Amino acid sequence: MARMRRGKSLNGWLAIDKPPGLTSTAVVGRVKRYTGAAKVGHGGTLDPLATGVLPVALGQATKTIQYVMDGLKRYRFVTRWGEERDTDDAEGKVIAVSEERPSGGAITAVLPAFTGMIEQVPPRFSAIKLEGRRAYDIARSEGAELALQPRQVHIASFTLVAQLDADHVLFEVCSGKGAYMRALARDLARALGTVGHISELRRTACGPFHSGETISLDKLEEIGHNKPASEYLLPVATALADIPALVVSTQEAYHLGNGQPIPVLRVLSRNARVSLAAGDTIRAMAEGRVVALARIEGGELRPVRVLGF
Repeated sequence: MARMRRGKSLNGWLAIDKPPGLTSTAVVGRVKRYTGAAKVGHGGTLDPLATGVLPVALGQATKTIQYVMDGLKRYRFVTRWGEERDTDDAEGKVIAVSEERPSGGAITAVLPAFTGMIEQVPPRFSAIKLEGRRAYDIARSEGAELALQPRQVHIASFTLVAQLDADHVLFEVCSGKGAYMRALARDLARALGTVGHISELRRTACGPFHSGETISLDKLEEIGHNKPASEYLLPVATALADIPALVVSTQEAYHLGNGQPIPVLRVLSRNARVSLAAGDTIRAMAEGRVVALARIEGGELRPVRVLGF
C-alpha cells in the first residue's frame, strides 16, 4: 500500500477575503491545497453568500481559534425591505411581502432596542444543532418544521450608514459571538412594521483580523507557487492580540509550560503598567514567545492553555 503523504508543518494565520458562493469549509479546503499545510481550520463561519474577513489557522494556530471566535466581529450589510425570505438572505424563497418602507428617522429610533444583550432566534437555515442535526439540513427536509429557541447575543453597536434607495439600506454592526446578521435584519424589519432580508453581507473584522490585511484565494494560489508559505503567514500570536500580556521569567515559563501555577504578585510587580483583576486571562510571555494563557485565581497565575510558540 502506498504511504499517505503528510502535509507541511506550517504555523500561523491567514486573513482570507472570502468570495461569495463558497462555504467557509470550502475555503479551508483551498487553503490546505494551496499551502500544503497538514492542519487547517477557520475562526468563525461566514454564510456562503457573505464576503470578507475569514481568519484561517494553520498548524499551532488552530489552538487559538476559540479566542478569535470569542472576539468581536464587524459587519456591513444591505437590508432589502419588502420581502422576507425563508433563508433571511437573497438566496431563499419569498415567504412574505410588504409595501411599507420605513423612514430614516423610524429606523434610527428603533436601533437602540437592538443594541446590547438581546434575544435572537437564529435563521432556520443555520448551523445550529437540533437533536444532533444541523438546522439547515432539517429546513431542507420536505415539510420539516423548526422550533429554534431564542438565544442571548451581544450587539455592541448598530448604525444606519446610508439609505441607498427606497428599498435598500446599508447598516454597520459590531457584534459578539453567535449573532446572526440575517436574523438581525429580519427582526429589525418586523419591528418597523415591514419585512426584509439581507441582500449583501460583508465582514470587515473578526477579532484582531481586519479587512486591510486580507488576501484573496486567487492571490494565495499565485504566491503559493512562488514563495514558501511561512513568508506570508501572520504570527500564531496574532489571534491573542486582544489579551493582555505579562512577561514571566524563564523559571516561571517552565512551570506554566508544565501546567503548574505560579505566584501572581511577583509577576505583576515586573509588569506594573498592566491593570488586571482576579478572573482575568493573560498571555504569559518569555523571550518573545507566548508560553501559555493563564487566569488570575487565588493569588496565582493558573495556566488554562499551554501554547509555547
